[in-house]
Amino acid sequence: MRKLLAVTAAVLATVATAVGCSDNSGGGDKRPPSAAVVVVSGGNATSPFTTPDAACATGLAAGNTDTAIREHLLGKGYTVYTAPAMAGRGQVTDQTGFGAFGVCPVTLPENMTVNSTGSIDTAGEHLARFINWLHDNKGVTEVDFVAHSMGGLYSRAAIRVLATTSSPVKVRSLTTVGTPWQGSYLSDYANDLIPITECKGEKFCEGAMKEFRQLVLKLMAGSGREVNKAFLMGSGGWNEFQSGVLDRIPVVLIAGNRFKAPGPANPGVWPNDGLVAEDSALARNISDPVLPHRRCHLFDDTHSIFVSNEAGMAWDTALTWDPKVLEVIDQAIANAPKALDGPNREGCPAA
Repeated sequence: MRKLLAVTAAVLATVATAVGCSDNSGGGDKRPPSAAVVVVSGGNATSPFTTPDAACATGLAAGNTDTAIREHLLGKGYTVYTAPAMAGRGQVTDQTGFGAFGVCPVTLPENMTVNSTGSIDTAGEHLARFINWLHDNKGVTEVDFVAHSMGGLYSRAAIRVLATTSSPVKVRSLTTVGTPWQGSYLSDYANDLIPITECKGEKFCEGAMKEFRQLVLKLMAGSGREVNKAFLMGSGGWNEFQSGVLDRIPVVLIAGNRFKAPGPANPGVWPNDGLVAEDSALARNISDPVLPHRRCHLFDDTHSIFVSNEAGMAWDTALTWDPKVLEVIDQAIANAPKALDGPNREGCPAA
């Protein structure tokens, strides 16, 4: 454990330099503290609540998804909070093993902590409650969501809740990083929608499919059973239920395609970031009523530092840790006020 924390501290020192934590050239320093960035982690993640001036004292300050994003945006002058998430019900607890963190500043109650293995809509309700808590306790009146993986779906559910309950908090923008807008092929396999042969014999893909199936079998309901094309897509799918939710909210989609299959392959699987296909992360088949204004960015990256670690790659090959991705996130937030007046679908694939 001591060795893991020592390695983590060294990596974080490198990240602080690599991602420009002392560079205040972004737009955040021009905004009042009431305008906040909220970072939301994804499925099966455990992430602590952090504030602009308080984070976990040991390990990764904001967990393995949010730490580099938080540090980069703080360095740009933004007011940044990370939303608490637990892989299961309950409050966030200190973590050991990969992505360890501990001695965190505040532990918020379960009803405003995202259950990252529960249903998308329940996660959204808890996230919306957290946003309203930021309003009541931190004076936040405007938020930019930066969401990794299923955090993008949780954020969309929260935006719907905030709008339908007349929350005083305005959602200014949404940036999704490796979000399975159209589902993940891992869940497609776990729910018997595609065969494992779609991996085309690639061992990392096969291993991820089998591991995800075991997780889904342990949970009779929740994110693992919902993050697939049968639940999300089609005329009666969850995405269509979100029609109108993102009206007047600019969205930036960031995808990774580090893993590629030789020859013809199912676009619902290949290329991918290790968990989510490029097509899904770039919302290729999501209709305009659901996603009215979008811009897209593609990187030769993995889904997360966990995936990079499992594949024997450096952490900066991950979407959540790549300095180039972090700069795009900064620009997405800075450009949000004028984004709706700019081109739509810039950099995005044709439907």
